[in-house]
Amino acid sequence: MQVPEKRCSVAVSCRHFSLDQASQAPIDHRCPIVNIGQPNTDDISLSRRIQPLTPIAIASAEPMGRHWPQVASMVLATLLIFWAQTTDAVPYSTSLHTHHHHHGQFESRRRCQEITIPMCKSIGYNMTEMPNQFNHQTQEDAGMEVHQFWPLVEINCSPDLRFFLCSMYTPICIPDYPKPLPACRSVCERARAGCAPLMRQYGFAWPLNLDCDRLPVFGLPDQLCMDANQTERVGSGSTIRPTSGGKRPPLGGDPSDASHRGCVCQCRAPFVSLAGNDPTLIRATVGNVSQCTYPCRGLFMSSENHHFVTFWIGLWAILCFASTVITVITFLIDMSRFHYPERPIIFLSFCYLMVSTGYLIRLVVGHDAVACDGNAIRTTSGDGSAAVCTVVFLLTYFFSMASSVWWVVLALTWFLAAGLKWSNEAISGYSPYFHMFAWALPSVKTVAILALSAVDGDPISGICSVGNTDVTALRWFVLGPLFAYLVLGVFFLLAGFVSLVRIHHIVKQQQGISKIEKLEKLMVRIGIFSVLYTIPATILIGCYFYEQHYRLIWEMTITCHGSDCGLTTVTTVGNGVHLAKPEFGIAVLKYFMCLVVGITSGIWIWSPKTVDSWRRFCYRLCLWSRSSDDQLILGTTRNGKPLYVPAETIIVKSHTDVSNGAAAGGGGGANAGGYKRHYPVNHL
Repeated sequence: MQVPEKRCSVAVSCRHFSLDQASQAPIDHRCPIVNIGQPNTDDISLSRRIQPLTPIAIASAEPMGRHWPQVASMVLATLLIFWAQTTDAVPYSTSLHTHHHHHGQFESRRRCQEITIPMCKSIGYNMTEMPNQFNHQTQEDAGMEVHQFWPLVEINCSPDLRFFLCSMYTPICIPDYPKPLPACRSVCERARAGCAPLMRQYGFAWPLNLDCDRLPVFGLPDQLCMDANQTERVGSGSTIRPTSGGKRPPLGGDPSDASHRGCVCQCRAPFVSLAGNDPTLIRATVGNVSQCTYPCRGLFMSSENHHFVTFWIGLWAILCFASTVITVITFLIDMSRFHYPERPIIFLSFCYLMVSTGYLIRLVVGHDAVACDGNAIRTTSGDGSAAVCTVVFLLTYFFSMASSVWWVVLALTWFLAAGLKWSNEAISGYSPYFHMFAWALPSVKTVAILALSAVDGDPISGICSVGNTDVTALRWFVLGPLFAYLVLGVFFLLAGFVSLVRIHHIVKQQQGISKIEKLEKLMVRIGIFSVLYTIPATILIGCYFYEQHYRLIWEMTITCHGSDCGLTTVTTVGNGVHLAKPEFGIAVLKYFMCLVVGITSGIWIWSPKTVDSWRRFCYRLCLWSRSSDDQLILGTTRNGKPLYVPAETIIVKSHTDVSNGAAAGGGGGANAGGYKRHYPVNHL
């Protein structure tokens, strides 16, 4: 049948119809289309308003034969329209300018908006209405949830999945049709049949909010539904089906070789594209895209999470700073208390004092001033504007690596003392070599990082370190050294601890109970401190390993689009499917483990001796003062005059000898039978 030039306001098909984008006229796939109503030359067809990018089929209520006469079709269509006006089944109109006074069938026009969600563009219609059935008030809210299904759409587990999801999250909007027009139940069932088995292979269930039983069945008289046009479906993509065996089929190959397998990767927002010929910019790579970097703040978490991370880091940095300051000052007050093999704990605490200082500088200066270069994360510290970034890097990276080396030295000295029976003096003789080893290794790595311009900002914590945007640098300069130091330290620690256990059995058989108790206390302290270091260090290495293993996948979920991109991580939370992204709890745990050792290192000085050292230190500070003659005022005489003693020495009477002299001399003078001892001031 030839479509009339003057299209009318309502078009009804017996089975279903699609919209021809070229001629802007409805095309009948099963039977002739009947146009009824008064001609309207100003009418704009539905296809022109919604601008379908692929044909979309609307399933109507009443099927009709293919060869009815035209007159009978017009009569039947008239009866159908009359029946629709007396019920709630409003026919799907090809005109968006049907006036309200025409039959009085629409009370108000719907407020449609153009679809802006990238995944739901080019699906057959381009107008939607918010809020949707999931109570999303804006397309931004709906887009954040529907894009969680992007990996399933990418692997093409079902050709109906994309159309079905968009029909749910961005429902079609027709201004003159007030009722919702959902997808048919058969569309949902086809999508579920293709993707649900694959999801079950990975332990995921079909989301409850996408239950197919809630959708209308095709052919119901009181509810229209829509289906993608099967005749126009493109079948070029492959569909992944689960195997019958127990193995999980891969959702993709190695993402690192995605550029060779038809996967289109480019620097997409929120990543920032870099321009220029600077070699540092050229080396900046994110998700297989060169000259691309992270935004100033982490793109995988909300602003509330950013505020919490800042509070979290500040809390533990302050506690770490306070604990390590007390430890270092205790050592300076009474250095003679701390001998090898315990002395490396003091240097380890000093390293964490510097690390916490770096975090505190970031808190004072701010995230943007330290880690950002405009709207992008800082990827080099070579220019003058990045001086604070370099300082924070030196404090956090250099001293964190130095603390790990001092941990190895501590375990080594324990092994020398317990396993090889070295004395404190013998171990102290090698202290210059310990210092050279502990400070030289981190220095070499730090200089190498600065020479390679590998310092970059952390978009989450806001500090400058290495490996925040470069996985290779993370593996070579952070993960590898930390793992080597931990393994080496644990080896020496276990060897020394086994030797202490052997010595305990020998002392128990040959020596007294007091020596056994002293040795047991030493073993307990060593064991507690070892646990308080090895557990955080192991967890920190695990966090770094998790980060380097999945970071490329996280990045490629944004930068790369295509069915062969190798996006292998899909997770579910509640009833939705979520894109691969880092776990917020792991990020928070990582920063806690970076600082907790500095807090627990103070356990070694928790003893009555420390209290006594601080008491004597406060006594010297508060009760002593210097006179103009550079003398110390220790108190007053019986006449109320101040008692001055030279600052260098203190003359002390031997009370026992004084009393003995007094008895021998018949109660002689104050100095009878006494003698003078000279004590250094620091021995008070």
